[in-house]
Amino acid sequence: MATRAVEGAADPRLSGRAVKRIAFDEETIAARVRELGGEITAAYPDGKLLVLGLLKGSFIFLSDLVRQISRPLQVDFLVAASYGDAMVSSGTVRLVYDPETELEGKHILLVEDIVDSGRTLNRLMAILEERKPRSLEICALLHKRIADGLKHETKFTGFDAPNEFLVGYGLDHAENFRHLPYIASLQ
Repeated sequence: MATRAVEGAADPRLSGRAVKRIAFDEETIAARVRELGGEITAAYPDGKLLVLGLLKGSFIFLSDLVRQISRPLQVDFLVAASYGDAMVSSGTVRLVYDPETELEGKHILLVEDIVDSGRTLNRLMAILEERKPRSLEICALLHKRIADGLKHETKFTGFDAPNEFLVGYGLDHAENFRHLPYIASLQ
């Protein structure tokens, strides 16, 4: 996919803020989400599947993804905080909302918007493993491949991401830009 420069004024959703480039456009994202849905359907032919979205960043991706999975499933959410207003993870992970769904004996697929430092995922996977799921895997829309201490590999990955600060399609900066239908590199 070719990237392209975008001026903030060209897209009114950017509030005049320019982005360096569009890293992944709407059509490319939609095609990859369809493929991931097929991969996940094939990987879980039986058993109870719980798709567990990590909020807030995964909500758009999760919404599109579960509609592409052709098998029965349940959906629930986790909320963990590690960024605040910064553009770099603080290293401190707070679990703000814990799923109310029973996890024991189920296939759990944790859906994440982006894997970068791996700190949030390491903490969450440890918490989820204690609840005795049948299986526990990660599906990430984006993976930067920069995490040194990542303890659990991502089973399903949408795209390898550039090492830039990305926004759009659920990803934010200080709660802005989540609504963009594409993923862009923020200046």
